[in-house]
Amino acid sequence: MKVRDISILVGVIGIVLMMVVPIPKELLDILLIINISAAIMILLISMNTQDALQFSIFPTLLLITTLFRLALNISTTRLILSEAEAGKVVHTFGEFVAGGELAIGFVVFLILVVVQFIVITKGAERVSEVAARFTLDAMPGKQMSIDADLNAGLINEQQAKDRREKIEKEADFYGAMDGASKFVKGDAIASIIIVAINLIAGIIVGMVIHGMSATDSLNTYSILTIGDGLVSQIPALLISTATGIIVTRAASDGNLAQDLIQQVLRFPKLLYIVAGTIALLGIFTPIGPLATFPIAAVFIFAAYRLQRSADRKQKEEDLLVEEKEIEEVRSPESVISLLQVDPIEFEFGYGLIPLADTQQGGDLLDRIIMIRRQCALEMGLIVPVIRIRDNIQLKPNEYIIKMKGNLVARGELLLNHYLAMSPGYDDDSVTGIETKEPAFGLPALWIDESTKERAEMAGYTVVDPPSVVATHLTEVIKKHAHELLGRQETKSLIDSVKESYPTLIEDLIPSTLSIGDVQKVLSKLLKEKISIRDLVTIFETLADYGKYTKDPDVLTEYVRQALSRQITLQYASPNEPLKVITVSPTVEKKISDSVQQSDQGSYLALDPPSTQAIYSRLSEQVNRVLQLGQQPIILTSPTIRMYMRQMLERSLQDIPVISYSELEPNIEVQSVGVVNA
Repeated sequence: MKVRDISILVGVIGIVLMMVVPIPKELLDILLIINISAAIMILLISMNTQDALQFSIFPTLLLITTLFRLALNISTTRLILSEAEAGKVVHTFGEFVAGGELAIGFVVFLILVVVQFIVITKGAERVSEVAARFTLDAMPGKQMSIDADLNAGLINEQQAKDRREKIEKEADFYGAMDGASKFVKGDAIASIIIVAINLIAGIIVGMVIHGMSATDSLNTYSILTIGDGLVSQIPALLISTATGIIVTRAASDGNLAQDLIQQVLRFPKLLYIVAGTIALLGIFTPIGPLATFPIAAVFIFAAYRLQRSADRKQKEEDLLVEEKEIEEVRSPESVISLLQVDPIEFEFGYGLIPLADTQQGGDLLDRIIMIRRQCALEMGLIVPVIRIRDNIQLKPNEYIIKMKGNLVARGELLLNHYLAMSPGYDDDSVTGIETKEPAFGLPALWIDESTKERAEMAGYTVVDPPSVVATHLTEVIKKHAHELLGRQETKSLIDSVKESYPTLIEDLIPSTLSIGDVQKVLSKLLKEKISIRDLVTIFETLADYGKYTKDPDVLTEYVRQALSRQITLQYASPNEPLKVITVSPTVEKKISDSVQQSDQGSYLALDPPSTQAIYSRLSEQVNRVLQLGQQPIILTSPTIRMYMRQMLERSLQDIPVISYSELEPNIEVQSVGVVNA
């Protein structure tokens, strides 16, 4: 063992021996001063620790100092009763506080005892109990957080081990503090009892053994009792305060002085209010300005200095931020941020800024919110955030729509005008600037306010520029909805269904299909403008048929058949027959015979002349239906529907292709054309 280890052991044993072995007055004076010095040192250390674990020896030290203080109490009591004297330190404290008036001395001493026992000791004890309880309750959550960070790769094994050790040490520390605070409470009670013994027994001993008069005995032992009580209570008060400081420090990165300056004086402007209140107190009350104005001036000066310091610090922080941004731009890693592509972008020229500026009455942002809600209700798709920005490279009245950084649509608007679309016949009285409606490419006119009413009376459809943009953006999103649905978005949809149908998702993902397989099916549905809002039906179908095939085309056909009611309502009008273009048996057989199977699935291997012939006949029928003002719909057998769709993918992708299995039995179907070979 080292010398310092032996000295500490000897010191603890010496404290115990002090309780039974008489100590000379000179040595007792030195020990009392050491006791006061140790209490001051412990208080200062507790004020300068940033973390309770930095002073983890405190519970043990609290026990040792309490034992030392009790040993000194016993030693001073022995001297007081045996020699009517307890050294210069005790006598000096008693004389100084009493000041010739025993009553005043006792009142001051009693107040000190009340503060020590009721306020400091009781409060520190309660805080220790609560801190120990909360620390133990929080341990499982902290352990889980460490495991989560470790699994996510945010920390390594050594860091996780260090964090676990810190949690265990915190639990041990606050548990020990909970127990050690009981010693402080017991010490305060013992001090009160010892004071009563010193006073009562001292007066009796003085009169009986030392032959003092009642007055001399009362005077002598009162001073010694007060001095002894103060010598023990002052260190006890300091250590109790240190106990409270240690267990109440939380959410801090600095010591007590730094926290006081940074947090209490964080709002310099409030000091002006304090100064004004103090000044008014001196003006309107008998206190007078002589006592209040200097204090108010100190608050004003402090507020001024703190405000200047805060402004200077803010400027320095702003400068550091700018330098950091410049440094990031110069660094090679800054290029990585340029690789991020927004899912949807809406850019416009400077002439269309009023559309997005709310101060100028623009409601484009509100309309985009409604577009996202509409797409969620109609398509079952959560549209990502649409980034809106102005672009000086565009024409003043031009706007463009981008999907993943690529241009997909553009248009032009004339603010303070209205877009008028003809009902099918032109009215010579309605004049304006010829243009095309951007969403559907229909011929239209830009008309001014004075022509609006006349155009509406003539049967024209008149819309304002914000509505034109909203309609165009909505149609673009619907057309490219399948491009916006990736694996991450599919995972979010799956999680939303899992909250209400956990068994369904457990059966589907990942045992039957992967997220990528589900995403392909949903994308194919969106590509043909089939809503995926009924995810439960879609997932039920995939869970049933995903056990037999992983081909997304085949799975999509099964899902479409399960959504027959939805598809029927989407294309059929109430109380009217569904008008369709059918495919002749000859063409269906030719397509069916040309289907080839491969490891990646089935595909159509029709020779080019046959493909061109079928496509030509189909185009003729579609154009004829369009001239009649009807929506062309192609009806085929379930076996060739997806192959017919593949033929129309590039040129006639907006023409719906449905099968007999996707229609409800009670729907009336009317053929308006037949595709022959």
